[in-house]
Amino acid sequence: MPPAEGGRYAEVAYMAGNSLGLQPRATRAELLEDLDAWANLGVEAHLEAKRPWLPYHQPLTGPAARLIGALPSETVIMNSLTVNLHLLMVTFYQPAGGRTRILIEDNAFPSDSYAVRSHVRFRGFDPDFHVVRVPAPKIGEFLEREGGTVALVLLGGVNYLTGELLDIPGITALGRSKGAIVGWDLAHAAGNVELSMHDWGADFAAWCSYKYLNAGPGALAGVFIHERHLDDPGIQRFEGWWSTDPETRFEMAPVSRPLPRADAWAISNPPIFSMGPVRTSLEIFDQVGMDALRARSLRLTGYLETLLDGFDMEGIDLVTPREPARRGCQLSLRVAGGAGALSRRLRFEFGVIADSREPDILRVAPVPLYSSYHDCWRVADALRQL
Repeated sequence: MPPAEGGRYAEVAYMAGNSLGLQPRATRAELLEDLDAWANLGVEAHLEAKRPWLPYHQPLTGPAARLIGALPSETVIMNSLTVNLHLLMVTFYQPAGGRTRILIEDNAFPSDSYAVRSHVRFRGFDPDFHVVRVPAPKIGEFLEREGGTVALVLLGGVNYLTGELLDIPGITALGRSKGAIVGWDLAHAAGNVELSMHDWGADFAAWCSYKYLNAGPGALAGVFIHERHLDDPGIQRFEGWWSTDPETRFEMAPVSRPLPRADAWAISNPPIFSMGPVRTSLEIFDQVGMDALRARSLRLTGYLETLLDGFDMEGIDLVTPREPARRGCQLSLRVAGGAGALSRRLRFEFGVIADSREPDILRVAPVPLYSSYHDCWRVADALRQL
């Protein structure tokens, strides 16, 4: 396919949905409807809009819960991912005695690392000692050996760099058996792999909505809190206007009366124009189903892997696990000499959009919701030619 005028391709093979998902066709029209409600109704849109603003967040709860395998009472859409991690650590990082450490994977996403280190420092501890970074294959061994020192395990469900799907149920069970709280960052797992967070027994989880969930840059994030924590009267959390019982919210009482739901961790009223694209996206996932998407993901990713193996490209090595059950749809390739220049050439010479992570990782994600087998072939063929 030749480049269009200006060097850009008329149709690209978009393989960067693990970084920013594409815009659903319904998003623009539905967002404009919400804007029109503001223009035409003003404050009355809280109750009179086609999608009333006051309960706008409620229809998101069911689809979000089904997406991650949770109960609706355990799920809430709010804030952004790292803000939510901090709010969850307020509750679930409770260092005491010799149990003071937070365990993360050694190649955790930098924002998670910054959040954990700053939170530990805020509590008066030295992050260089109390934040422990362990390679993924060694996590179980570390917990067996030193689990009694760990207050919180906080890991990425699918690693952003390698694309590896960690053993979420196994690690959760082991961490909790050692007395630690276990939480998960599902940024690269939600909308990518099938999840059963309630049945797996994780204490909490958080995820973003702008990658596989296609809700737009900086989109609102999600939170899961296991039901065993929801009715604990002694639990610590930060609260605000949206934490209290909605039935009595406008009594304007000075003391919050939260319900035993994850909504109690919400603080502010939801930003409608940011929440709309999340609602649109979740409806799509609810209609298609993660079982169908996961099945197609395995086929697409397996096809791309087969093409890459067939071309036997010197200087490019697959670092993502080859076992399909141990990965999502992302394949990470280590490129001899660096991946940045290769990523740019893929885009401008072949119309293939992937992304790179310094110094030498090229990430390619055939997203099952919109990627095709031809997209996979274009990626492999472009790499072969380069």
